[in-house]
Amino acid sequence: MARPTLLERAREIAPIVEAQAPLAERERTLPAETVAALAKAGIFRACLPRALGGESAEFGACIDAWEEIARADGSAGWTAMANATAAGAAAHFLPDGAARAIFGEDPAATVGGQFAPRGTGVREGSGWRVHGSFSFGSGTAHSVYVAAGFLPLEDGKPVIEPSGLPRMLAAFFPRDQIAFTDNWHVMGLRGTGSYDYEVRGLHVPDEFAFRLFEKSPRHESAVYRMGMMPITASGHAAWALGVARRALDEVRGMAHEKTRMGHATALAGRMSFQKGYAAAEAKLRAARLYVLDAFGAALETSRRGDEVAIGERAAMRLATCFATDVAREVVDFAHDAAGTVAIRDGSPLHRAFLDVHTGSLHAFINERVAIDCAEVMLGLRAEVPGL
Repeated sequence: MARPTLLERAREIAPIVEAQAPLAERERTLPAETVAALAKAGIFRACLPRALGGESAEFGACIDAWEEIARADGSAGWTAMANATAAGAAAHFLPDGAARAIFGEDPAATVGGQFAPRGTGVREGSGWRVHGSFSFGSGTAHSVYVAAGFLPLEDGKPVIEPSGLPRMLAAFFPRDQIAFTDNWHVMGLRGTGSYDYEVRGLHVPDEFAFRLFEKSPRHESAVYRMGMMPITASGHAAWALGVARRALDEVRGMAHEKTRMGHATALAGRMSFQKGYAAAEAKLRAARLYVLDAFGAALETSRRGDEVAIGERAAMRLATCFATDVAREVVDFAHDAAGTVAIRDGSPLHRAFLDVHTGSLHAFINERVAIDCAEVMLGLRAEVPGL
């Protein structure tokens, strides 16, 4: 009998994820029951190559599953996609020996942390001595290894690549070597455990680090042949779509009974609500189709063995930005329509509102990314590093 699909498994654990959401917010990280459910469903290993016990899942399957989990709880959805994409990158770009040391046989073994080069490293033997301070280590509370991006230095200066950019590496350290700051007291995404952390002069062997924009995976993968940025972008898009879908479903569920002060008619019978709801539904579905189209087109190019062009990369990143913008609009509509119901702690609408306004501030989907995409599409730039 065939194993259920990734989406089917995500749907199966969604009630557990949702039931644990209040505890996640109180503990400021995912509870053990949620982590165990995600691991059992294969979410953490979805992006790993099959040779390392994963599923080599591609964009469509991942987007569906992450969206479903985010619909149940934004913090769990965010953490699931952050852990899965980070684990996938480690498994595809580190040597097999290092990857097997990280993931082993435990289905819950995963990695988290920040890949942006916020640290520096100097050569020491067959590795690097790394220092750095990092923020937003989503999912690091249950990760076995923690990622830390850094700039390798020679004679105190960054190593410059032929492209003109500094060389950037991503290193992985056992979690018990990392110094964490218990400072995740925030407005939204409270359950992600996105703590700040420091790498204080730790040594990382060469086999536990890879070039940040590497595009030559050690295991065949049409996804990771594009590097790690596209799969990360798909995760952000899926998360935004899932949170917005939950908000819209919530307000739809109350529309036939909910009235607002000064109105005798329930929301569902008011033309202003009907118009707003129709627009929100159309925008959200359009954003989802754009995401699937952009990532699907790039995947087909990569499957053929062709290099994914800068225009296709720009389309993926723009689709992610658009999906996030639309998600924020949709959640705002649902939140406003629900009135005071949406402002109470424990309300899914309250949580969606706080989560989407927190997640949409992430640097990965900021205004600069949209501008970079526009410049590519207008022919003003032929290449954008990191796009």
